[in-house]
Amino acid sequence: MEDIIRREFILEGLCCVNCANKIETQCRKLDGVSDANINFISKNLVIQFQSEDKILKVIDEAKKIVKRIEPDVNFIQSDIHGVKYEGHSHNHDHGHNDGEEGNNKNKIIRFSVGFVIYIIAVILKLDYWFEFSLYLISYLLIGGDVLVVAIKNILRGEIFDENFLMVIATVGAFSIGQFPEGVGVMLFYQVGEFFQDVAVNKSTKSISALMDIRPDYANKKINDEIVKVDPDEVHIGDIIIVKPGEKVPLDGSVIEGSSLVDSSALTGESVPREVSAGDEILAGCINKNGLLTIEVKKEFGESALAKILDLVKNASSKKAPTENFITKFARYYTPIVVISAVVLAVIPPILIPGATFSQWVYRALVFLVVSCPCALVISIPLGFFGGIGGASKSGILVKGGNYLEALNSVEMVVFDKTGTLTKGVFKVTKMHVEGEISEEELLEYAAFVESYSNHPIATSILKAYGKEVNKKDIEDVEEIAGKGIRAKVKGKYVLAGNSKLMDSEKISYAKGENVGSIIYVAIDNIYVGSIIISDEIKDDSISAIKKLKSMGVKKIVMLTGDNKDIANNIGKVLGVDEVYSELLPQDKVEKLEKLQNEKSPKGKIVFVGDGINDAPVLARADIGIAMGGVGSDAAIEAADIVIMTDEPSKIAEAIKIAKKTKKIVMQNIVFALGVKAAILIFAVFGMANMWEAVFGDVGVALIAVLNSMRAMKS
Repeated sequence: MEDIIRREFILEGLCCVNCANKIETQCRKLDGVSDANINFISKNLVIQFQSEDKILKVIDEAKKIVKRIEPDVNFIQSDIHGVKYEGHSHNHDHGHNDGEEGNNKNKIIRFSVGFVIYIIAVILKLDYWFEFSLYLISYLLIGGDVLVVAIKNILRGEIFDENFLMVIATVGAFSIGQFPEGVGVMLFYQVGEFFQDVAVNKSTKSISALMDIRPDYANKKINDEIVKVDPDEVHIGDIIIVKPGEKVPLDGSVIEGSSLVDSSALTGESVPREVSAGDEILAGCINKNGLLTIEVKKEFGESALAKILDLVKNASSKKAPTENFITKFARYYTPIVVISAVVLAVIPPILIPGATFSQWVYRALVFLVVSCPCALVISIPLGFFGGIGGASKSGILVKGGNYLEALNSVEMVVFDKTGTLTKGVFKVTKMHVEGEISEEELLEYAAFVESYSNHPIATSILKAYGKEVNKKDIEDVEEIAGKGIRAKVKGKYVLAGNSKLMDSEKISYAKGENVGSIIYVAIDNIYVGSIIISDEIKDDSISAIKKLKSMGVKKIVMLTGDNKDIANNIGKVLGVDEVYSELLPQDKVEKLEKLQNEKSPKGKIVFVGDGINDAPVLARADIGIAMGGVGSDAAIEAADIVIMTDEPSKIAEAIKIAKKTKKIVMQNIVFALGVKAAILIFAVFGMANMWEAVFGDVGVALIAVLNSMRAMKS
């Protein structure tokens, strides 16, 4: 598979979602481009190229598209971390901001003067031409910029946008002698747009703040000096100092000091954990109270944090089906309404006796004002991105709005066992003794016999024993393939192994219930007891499965490579519906494909694994969820959703967030289309005026944006 050639650009000053959609669509059509996506939240345009040789030409064409659609937007190329370069200095940015502030100040002065003139024209009874002049001056001062943008867009062939609709409606009002209404509608529109921009900026800043975990600097130790540098300037093997209250800038290992660290930004886990010399520590954690000296193990670009930031930043490029539908809907909806408005203005006065053109033109103008699809085009991507942001706050990383929406249709959840529902750590869970031997003695003999093996079962017995094994007490160690170990310990012949070992040596023993791996122990050919070693079930696995069932998941399945008895026993404890055991990785894919046939056409199947050895199954499922754990790079790469805390209960939480997000999005669609449809119908019958129409445009958009912000609260 060839590496994808990606370039990232910042569209500084982009504030119109509709224009962003147009830029995205036109960039996708360029020769040499395989895909193009705009993240309206971060103002990033990401272009994927088919080959190296067309990059410069495509960038040049993309710049022209941006300038044509949004002349005031700055097109800036960035590096992988979103840092501006190619001649755009820090001072330049400040200059741009100063210019923007100056423009805003001029706009407020113009608007205020225009408003005062409008009030004078409304209050005073003046002759026709003087009154017309005052209304025209106030109109140009209040809505001049809208008029200019509309004319420029028409000359560029960009006709059906909100500027065009407002200009046609207000100029139309002037043409039929409705001067106060023409200026008033533009006034109301501009005020509404201002509040809408404030709401959108607030929501985008709030979403960005949820993910603002990138460290600003690192305290690098050079000889005996501490120098503050950018995290990108620190390399593997460098030593950094992290003071109390600072973010850990890079992944590394603590070599000196101890402290409590808060990893909630990465995992959603609010309880701080203690780190000291020898412990691994990850970028993005906040050092709470101690001074830490850390040896850097990964460059910033390779750290778990950088991967997470990149994942979240690009999440909006994978749009949900609802977002794609609304974008297409808006493309056809506005021209249809404009054509309908023309028909409404022209046909009824011809066909209906006594009907006047001015009466039906006014109704058509109301039609035009309310037709703008801004409420939907802005609020729906905001809703999905808010849901993704809210999920990340809880330690659930969703790679796109499409996966978040798909979680609403989950019918079946398939779990891997080891490392997903269980901890993946073998430990001694039970001991049975026969005769006069104590549990401590049984464990000691088993530990001595197993001390020469590096098998996970041997390791768990030695860990449970917890004392040093004196190798001088052990003689004649013999490993019996597939059965166990024989050795002479303190002068006694000890056998430790499975039931096959006991059977082959013709030793009578009490067969245990197979809830894990059972090690039978015999001393001088007499059975003395057994040790049960099992993989511990995670604390929240049982409650996670109960929650999923209560949320309407029809079937929960467990797949494992473990033996049948152990798997069935764990499945019974967990309460899963079906258990498939003794599977190889390719068998898991086969089982998943069979399960795919059991779901409904619109239903989704989720596979939950540890993301490292389950990559083929994660890829095959409708939604792959990885129990990633912080720093598991393979999990972040393989899955569609990553659970950063390794808790199965987070799956139910992810579904809950998805359902809430979908509900908010549907509320916005129903509310926006419902209000617009009502005003359009009232307009036809002459029961709606332009004030109501402007509310149907900017008022509805503002309410929908504010409603979308609720999706951030998980």
